[in-house]
Amino acid sequence: MLLKRIMEYGKMIKFSHSVFALPFALSAAVMANRISELTLNKLIWIIVAMVSARSAAMGFNRLVDKKYDALNPRTNGRHLPTGKIQERDIVIFVVLSSLIFIWSAFMLNWLCFYLSPVALATIFLYSYTKRFTSYSHYILGLGLGISPTGAWLAVTGAFALEPVILSAAVVFWVAGFDILYACHDIDFDKEHDLYSIPAILGVKKALWIARASHLIAFGLLAWLAVPAQFQFIYTAGMIIIAGVLMYEHALVNENNLSEIDRAFFNMNGIVSIVFFLVILGDLYLL
Repeated sequence: MLLKRIMEYGKMIKFSHSVFALPFALSAAVMANRISELTLNKLIWIIVAMVSARSAAMGFNRLVDKKYDALNPRTNGRHLPTGKIQERDIVIFVVLSSLIFIWSAFMLNWLCFYLSPVALATIFLYSYTKRFTSYSHYILGLGLGISPTGAWLAVTGAFALEPVILSAAVVFWVAGFDILYACHDIDFDKEHDLYSIPAILGVKKALWIARASHLIAFGLLAWLAVPAQFQFIYTAGMIIIAGVLMYEHALVNENNLSEIDRAFFNMNGIVSIVFFLVILGDLYLL
């Protein structure tokens, strides 16, 4: 019974989507290991912080969007609209996840602890942004994008150029695929006065903005090779990532949105995992 309950909460927060941001955070932690030792203790608390922060954000999003989730045919089968999980239980879940995140930040260092409320405020803010700005996609990107810098701070306790570049790349990467995914809800968003780039500008322009966002993300990842002094394994990885991103956008066009889910989850999951493996290869095989 307990296992089934845990699995329901995992489905509610789409735990499988952790594959998007977690590899980038771990990549930053591995990069930071060249400056300060990445101990097993730090690694565990970084993972705890990532999982708890994401859990808090997703639970909070379900609470804030409960009215829209119930009305949207795509989301009315979620746990809150169907009553599989009660609102009170999700509130408890969000509070506990937030406290675990703050505690994990405290266990890492004082800087992470002091910045933990800022991180929570950022990821919670996203849930409201679709009500007043079409930049909501980039706010979501910022919520996930702070994770590489956070992981770097957890290891080194100081800011640096490399994690900032990586965080910026994640912002545009996430925004790009979120714009694609928002094409699912273009009619619903228009009907309920919700701000998304597809709803405001139409699918054709939205797809071009998504492509431009991914081009910027790729450019930032390419730039990262300079201050990080990566070598040919990283270059090979960037070629693979470029191919995956191009294939992702080839799957979707304004006349055929049927492949959005495959473009959204499969392709972007591949990007994040390939990036992490490339970082490991470049730093530890060469």
